[in-house]
Amino acid sequence: MKSEQIQTLHPKAGKTNKRISLEKYELIKENILSILSKAESTHTELMEAIYENIKDTFEGGIQWYGETVKLDLEARGLIERTGSKPEKYRLLKNIQE
Repeated sequence: MKSEQIQTLHPKAGKTNKRISLEKYELIKENILSILSKAESTHTELMEAIYENIKDTFEGGIQWYGETVKLDLEARGLIERTGSKPEKYRLLKNIQE
């Protein structure tokens, strides 16, 4: 039985992102939002935190899924890049789920 899929979005106009497992999407999304609800993070810090949180239970490339979902959340206006040096990510809206 094929798992339910989600078409992820890309923040750059004209680019398309990947179709991935909805279950994996939700797990990564929850982690990203949880991490960024505590503090802004650089790309490296964000990916390392995701990895540490789910490395023992996740099947697949954590960094790849993390990047795909991060881009989707940017495109949906849930997170943004700060434009600082080094660039960091932060929640755009206070999301309580």
